[in-house]
Amino acid sequence: MSPDPFLLERAAVRRGFERASARYDAYAALATRVRGELLRRLELLDFEPAVVLDLGTGTGHAARALRERWRGATLIAVDVAAGMLREAGRRQGWRRRFERVRADSAALPLASGRIELVYSNLLLPWALDLEAELAEVRRVLAPRGYFTFATLGPDTLRELRAAWAEVDGLVHVHRFFDLHDIGDALQRAGFADPVMDVDRYTLTYPSFAALVAELRGVGAGNALAGRARGLGGRSRRARLEAAYERFRQPDGRYPASCEVVYGQAWCPGSTPPVRSRRGEVVVPLASLGRR
Repeated sequence: MSPDPFLLERAAVRRGFERASARYDAYAALATRVRGELLRRLELLDFEPAVVLDLGTGTGHAARALRERWRGATLIAVDVAAGMLREAGRRQGWRRRFERVRADSAALPLASGRIELVYSNLLLPWALDLEAELAEVRRVLAPRGYFTFATLGPDTLRELRAAWAEVDGLVHVHRFFDLHDIGDALQRAGFADPVMDVDRYTLTYPSFAALVAELRGVGAGNALAGRARGLGGRSRRARLEAAYERFRQPDGRYPASCEVVYGQAWCPGSTPPVRSRRGEVVVPLASLGRR
């Protein structure tokens, strides 16, 4: 049997982020916006974690912010790409240092049950095995630990997916999990009380070339097992751009839809979430300080 064409190739994912590391920040508009929202949600937490893990740290902006928030905590920043970790090192100051570890997120070189907070911004879209990734997060989390993350839903890049479908029969856009699949996987991994919601963003670009440049700039190249192995050629690129024209907005800009799934989950034994009057999730974890 031929392999699932939607399977991600680990080496291709790593190479994409290695190539993108030096210029990543110049293109990472979505990751920046989502990072701000994830960090804002953490302001609702009322506890002092002793050990914090930034899983898939990228260029380290969240690691720096987390270090500022919990100055007494040990902060570990993990990424699969050495280039990303080099860039993350630039975010450190002598008062804002954090450990940098190069590792696969599905096989973390960390002891079990020691991390009190795991933060992960847009790592899960690159998971080769969602269940394995979540099981590894669950393994390293301490009892009553907290996991907060953002990932991409199936409507992400729907315009690009539809345009490619008019050009050839190959796979070009990753298959993203919806929030129901993620919630089920969290429960199977042993998490309690998962809470998820979805936001939708539309990024726009002055040209189709600018849209493609941003995808490449953040390392979001095609890492699928079923991808074409040769260069596409100018004619196929021209057909793709022509197919994308039907999505062009009245102001002439090219849109790219992004469905972002935000999630939080707790290890068994934690206090269930309480909703504030504004509907935000408030987690009364005052009793979950250092043990």
